[in-house]
Amino acid sequence: MQGYEVGTTLRYRLTLASGMLECLCFAGVVFGYASLVFVLKEDKYFSQLCVNIPDTNSTLTNTDCSRQDEQFSLVFTIAAFLNNFLNIVNGYLFDRFGTMVTRLLGISLYTTGTLLMAFSSATFSELVFPALSCIAVGGILLLLTNMQVGNLFAAHRSTIITLYNGAFDSSSAVFLIIKVLYEQGISLRSSFLVLSFCSIIHLIRTFLLMPRNHIPYPLPQSYTYGLNCGKANAYNVEQFEKMRDGGMTVSQDSNTPPAPEDGTAAQDTEKVASFRSCVLSWFFLWHTLWLSIMQLRHYLFIGTFNPMLNRLTNGDPNLVSQYTNAFAMTQLCGVLCAPWNGLIMDRHKGKPRAPGETEQEADLRSSYLSLFLTSLQYLLFSVCASIPVLPLQYLTFVLQVLNRSFLYGGNAAFISIAFPACHFGKLYGLVMSTSAVISLLQYPCFALVRGDPFFVSAQESLVNSFTTKKEVQSNP
Repeated sequence: MQGYEVGTTLRYRLTLASGMLECLCFAGVVFGYASLVFVLKEDKYFSQLCVNIPDTNSTLTNTDCSRQDEQFSLVFTIAAFLNNFLNIVNGYLFDRFGTMVTRLLGISLYTTGTLLMAFSSATFSELVFPALSCIAVGGILLLLTNMQVGNLFAAHRSTIITLYNGAFDSSSAVFLIIKVLYEQGISLRSSFLVLSFCSIIHLIRTFLLMPRNHIPYPLPQSYTYGLNCGKANAYNVEQFEKMRDGGMTVSQDSNTPPAPEDGTAAQDTEKVASFRSCVLSWFFLWHTLWLSIMQLRHYLFIGTFNPMLNRLTNGDPNLVSQYTNAFAMTQLCGVLCAPWNGLIMDRHKGKPRAPGETEQEADLRSSYLSLFLTSLQYLLFSVCASIPVLPLQYLTFVLQVLNRSFLYGGNAAFISIAFPACHFGKLYGLVMSTSAVISLLQYPCFALVRGDPFFVSAQESLVNSFTTKKEVQSNP
């Protein structure tokens, strides 16, 4: 029995470490798009959209590549939109069909995207559209299936969820590595072919170190998963939600077999909160609006990053490259920033609760500080990003990665705390899908930024402060 427990613990730790590497090296690479744009411009992607404009004061001509910039911005907008909007479908697939099916779909999309990028060229620039979209959707599916790993370590659940989201953010630095390799003579095709071959690692991990369905919370004793685990002690997620909330008692007699791993609903008289009631709660609605506003600002910043640098540097390519590299390097720090948010949310673990307070209520109370700090970071980032001073952008980069890490990691951890685990995939997907629709407002926001960027930042900050207050007040 002791050897069995050691083997199970080792499997848990291997799952945690390999999931960390998967999120860090692959899942969120699309958000390093600013570095990739630099390479694509060097390879003359969409260069046919640049036009020569005669200078009326001399015989020289100026090259106007604004339409090229708009095309690159559109590529990211579509990829980012699909990355979030399809999460409602992803979440349903995850809740309905389990981990293995969801991961196989994600790996297929990711590999398709990297192969399309590998075989794209200036002549076939349009391949960038489906390629980046497939990479984005495949990457978020890898993250979605990895976040449940936090359930294996109950005392550090929120910390692990935020850590994975931080690794997801930091993986955007992969495109910086591709940019550096390109400058050293390694072609774009070679880099993306390597990413394609790495899908073999994802497949191995899917079959050996991930469950076929879901990891329940709280975790049953001696729970295991993967190949050759036989009839593992894996229980129904909905059943365990009822146990945590005190809604039912599960018999642990030797005569009572454990619920099957396939996730079918238990035939109990008392049910957990329905998906409909969760969606229609003010708690969920205010949280969705809160996330959407901050995400809109981040997408606007990333989507207009290259044109902004060109404007602030007066088109100096060396300075543009320098600041692009600096921005990409700061993204590596996401994996260091995100766990701090998890530690804030887990700071009450192991301490006695107030009389009559449930575990969920204690978790929610602990999350309020996280909400406040995330909103404060957003305010500082938004103000700095709106001030057209080039050296100040270094501070903007730091605040951006800090706020982004707190935002997405905190969002996933918060949903896992506030709502039943059996609805996690669907609710997480619905939040991200709704925020994707709101992110389409970046086009009218871009028009406002050209006129008065501080005005846009101030308006978004005021709305965000209001939604933060309402989210706390609507605590069920």
